[in-house]
Amino acid sequence: MRIIVCIKQVPGTNEVKMDPETNTIIRENVPAIINPFDTYAIEEAVRIKERRGGEVIGITMGIPAAKEMLKEAISLRIDKGVLLTDRKFAGADTLATSYTLSKGIEKIGEFDLIICGKQATDGDTAQVGSSMARTLGIPYATDISKIIDIKEDKIHCLKITDDGYEEIEIKLPALITVVKEINMPRLPSIKTMKIAQKSEIEVLTLNDTDADEKRTGLKGSPTQVRKTFVPVHEVSNEMIEGTTEEKAIKLSEILLKLKGKVK
Repeated sequence: MRIIVCIKQVPGTNEVKMDPETNTIIRENVPAIINPFDTYAIEEAVRIKERRGGEVIGITMGIPAAKEMLKEAISLRIDKGVLLTDRKFAGADTLATSYTLSKGIEKIGEFDLIICGKQATDGDTAQVGSSMARTLGIPYATDISKIIDIKEDKIHCLKITDDGYEEIEIKLPALITVVKEINMPRLPSIKTMKIAQKSEIEVLTLNDTDADEKRTGLKGSPTQVRKTFVPVHEVSNEMIEGTTEEKAIKLSEILLKLKGKVK
């Protein structure tokens, strides 16, 4: 079975800086980690491989330094890493990102299953997985908490919904996004860390993927961040004194004033 895991590099710090010209996150020289939700995707892909055999390929779009993150993913027992990197990919929104990843996956070739984390901690949109499936023209399901069974041509899963859980079957090849309830990711071993350090990461640029430049990066992003700011929450209080009756009258006056302000 050939499984592709989409992995994102996210800032490993709360002190994130934004480029004032592009309003995108500055990723150079910033401590980075594997997106926490993607560690569950990696672990689930590896578990499927251990049960059924096959190959697990990790793919990411990012700066050249993301090679180290893919090597870390190899230490977590995936077989191979593919990095999509090109200055023309920079500044991509979720649509441009999903398109670029889709072209990278097409370059990799045939696959049975794509697994993504539910969402990325730096964007929290949870849009890339489903958008990528639509671009590739394959079935998909989000918020998977358990893989019940995998047959030759379909996957049987448990999906978290607003009302509880739903059992679904999806025809393969397909894409799923997983939540943290699906497993407990294991740690790398000394052996797998040594293998990872010796591993070569395949690098693909825009020209290598045959992607349409107009659909990548800032050029291919119909949505762009115009402004970022930290919300300010102003809290005020007023002490009401007097007898119980006086307090009630004063409180009713305050509430009536507030009612007039709120429309």
